Amino acid sequence: MRATRVNHVSIHAVDLEASARFYEELFGLERVPTPRFQEEVIWFRVGDQQLHLFRSAERAPRAHHYGFDVDDFETAYRRAKELGLLDGETFHQAVRTHPAGWVQMYLRDPAGNLVEIDWPDVSALNPDLVAELGRLDDEVPQVGEAREATLYTGTRG
Repeated sequence: MRATRVNHVSIHAVDLEASARFYEELFGLERVPTPRFQEEVIWFRVGDQQLHLFRSAERAPRAHHYGFDVDDFETAYRRAKELGLLDGETFHQAVRTHPAGWVQMYLRDPAGNLVEIDWPDVSALNPDLVAELGRLDDEVPQVGEAREATLYTGTRG
């Protein structure tokens, strides 16, 4: 038996509707029919996977996170920066590039969940934006296999 893909990620929301609006407005996620459970939940389509929100007053773990690919990294970055959502403390830089060319950005949703936004090719971004980004290589030198490591091991969808 082998796992074949991630089907969904389920995260908490203190204010379910505020978190739902965040994901709808920032990422354009679409609500999908959701079964009724004892706990209140909202399901969203993310490509061919799903994001599930459930109501809980629990505190979000600081470093636990999940990553989204987006179709427009520059717009996501500018919007997150404008709204003050960037998290530069958890992993030392809010936005950084890797020598293999991919980009990571970290932000917090209304419930405090850490969200990673990924982009496969820094060379496709505006040079003015790239100048604002940190470099993982400056924090921790990327040598050997680490220099070639990628988030993009399969086809991007």
